[in-house]
Amino acid sequence: MDIRAEREIKSGENTSRASLAPCLHGNTTQPNAAGTKAVDAGAGLSAVRRHTVAVCFAMLVCILLSACGAGGGQRLNRYSAQYFDLFDTVTVFTAYASDEEEFNRFAEEMHEEMVIYHRLSDIYNDYDGISNIKTVNDNAGAAPVQVDERLIGLLEEAAGLCKLTDGAVNIAMGSVLSVWHDYREAALADPAQAQVPPMELLKEAAAHTDIEDLKIDREASAVYLSDPKMSLDAGAVAKGYATEMVCRKLQADGLTCFMLNVGGNVRTVGRKPSDIGGGFLRFGAADPGEPWSVGVQNPDTDSREAYLHTVGIADCSLVTSGTYQRYYEVGGVRYHHIIHPDLLMPWDRYASVTILCEDSGLADGLSTAVFNMEISDGLELIESLDGVEALWIYPDGTEERSSGFAAYEQ
Repeated sequence: MDIRAEREIKSGENTSRASLAPCLHGNTTQPNAAGTKAVDAGAGLSAVRRHTVAVCFAMLVCILLSACGAGGGQRLNRYSAQYFDLFDTVTVFTAYASDEEEFNRFAEEMHEEMVIYHRLSDIYNDYDGISNIKTVNDNAGAAPVQVDERLIGLLEEAAGLCKLTDGAVNIAMGSVLSVWHDYREAALADPAQAQVPPMELLKEAAAHTDIEDLKIDREASAVYLSDPKMSLDAGAVAKGYATEMVCRKLQADGLTCFMLNVGGNVRTVGRKPSDIGGGFLRFGAADPGEPWSVGVQNPDTDSREAYLHTVGIADCSLVTSGTYQRYYEVGGVRYHHIIHPDLLMPWDRYASVTILCEDSGLADGLSTAVFNMEISDGLELIESLDGVEALWIYPDGTEERSSGFAAYEQ
């Protein structure tokens, strides 16, 4: 899933203040294009891609698309900033603002908040002055860890999703996911020696995945894993939760028309001002605006069609989980990163599952959970939730929709 016909990127333009955000470069500080020091945001959540982010930057491109219109319309311009140092993926922030200064202020706020969530949910790296999920895992069975309230919120959301989906998405599966991570890393480093983890090893790890062993003390802002061999991995929910919380904060602070795309996890706020011809836009009582157009990615990466469908969303999120995102091959068989909690193996029932709903954190967790469910169970769950829709794509290209998904398609 990715934005379709929404990015307007020009190369060679001067970088403005919104592009002076911190960038990842190992564990060093690096001068950016304007000569300002950029602080390291961390080495990423996945060692698979850490080496690819040695040099990164954030680029601001602004395109003037609006002028004052009749009927009390507000003058708005469209701006976009791109970042490479958040959640081991590309982040695109697009907003309509009165001027570049206003956009820069919100872009900086967005980035600073996302960096915090990035670090708090990291399971591989330590940061000075921050107790994150790695800290909690390192202290499993030893002592509670006092953490930022934002991490408390993330873990509570994840635990709730685990119960809602009857364990189909479970952040307590860190021990199992760690085994798969190590085998995937080894396979990517030396494909000729690629192997599938032995089931005995996976079953041993699975004995330490009980979500009830995650103890959250909100009053003390502390987290404790009572099983010393247990570890958390919030990869299925952290990106969506962070996206949702940051968007809510930006909206509360006065930004009313924007889209945040974190590696294909898309959250929109408000409706886009309408183009009424001649490059002019209106946004006011006379113009309710129009939805953002977002593409549902084709899971068949060999196809010439990058997107299978386009949906129009406003104040809504779109998140997809699929077999095409992270994987390795053994003997010509692809092993993707979504591990079924009962099988302890990747499940190839679907090529992808897309979720539409307002809350990006809920959408992120459900996309993984429903991917791990039989279609009847997944449909029953989705239909039981207000404002939630889903699209299943099978390996042969056939599709299944929840009852209200088609209403979003353009």
